[in-house]
Amino acid sequence: MIVGLNGKIIYKEPAFVHVEVSGIVYEVFISLQSFSGLNSDSVKFFTTQIVREDAQLLFGFLDMSEKKMFTRLIKINGVGPKVAMAICSTYTPNQFGVIINNKDLNGVKKVPGIGPKSAGRILVELAGFDEEILQNSSESSTSASFTQATEALESLGFKKDKISKVLSACSSNDTASLVKEALKLL
Repeated sequence: MIVGLNGKIIYKEPAFVHVEVSGIVYEVFISLQSFSGLNSDSVKFFTTQIVREDAQLLFGFLDMSEKKMFTRLIKINGVGPKVAMAICSTYTPNQFGVIINNKDLNGVKKVPGIGPKSAGRILVELAGFDEEILQNSSESSTSASFTQATEALESLGFKKDKISKVLSACSSNDTASLVKEALKLL
């Protein structure tokens, strides 16, 4: 099983990248969160490999907590890799932890491909998982500030992918400073 890749990106799209590792090129499916975090050509992914009868698929994550969230999601009946990646693309692990904690059915239904039945099943199956996500986040206060800044900038009409890129370039740690710094860069 392939659990990580460290190599050079030779081609990228929002849904996948091609990573060259020692002369071998791997196609790695990524979330929009991971795509917006790609800053250079060299990359280190935490991966989950799924082997099916007709394909061998690699799903890559820049953050271990996102990988854990994906792995937990695909264990839920009716949630496959495609839906799990849609959730990872829509929410960061911290944002999704808050949605689980609040039992926010509408928050889960915002993810493309998830209806009311699936959203309810996901919330029931993941009860208590929010604590695990938030404990694994080493920068919970910093990431809470990033989450709040992201929401503030989204409410001003900026796109999620641009917000992620700009916030990753910011050096501030509190929400107000992050928003000010990001607005200057936007």
